[in-house]
Amino acid sequence: MYDILHARLTKWLNDGMPPAQVAEWAGNSVAVLPATYARCVDGKLPDLKRRLEAAGDLPEAEVPGAG
Repeated sequence: MYDILHARLTKWLNDGMPPAQVAEWAGNSVAVLPATYARCVDGKLPDLKRRLEAAGDLPEAEVPGAG
């Protein structure tokens, strides 16, 4: 049963499910997930790099009262 839980949590994390939601469903804290599943989650680095690069393209936020 424990292996099935680990397989399901790993799949959810690999599918991009928010870690906070996975932790809630698993009955764990978010801090437990990286300690347990860090080596099971793969393929995220290219997506993270793309998202970071895209964030650099965001317009600068306007500060109310400035200008």
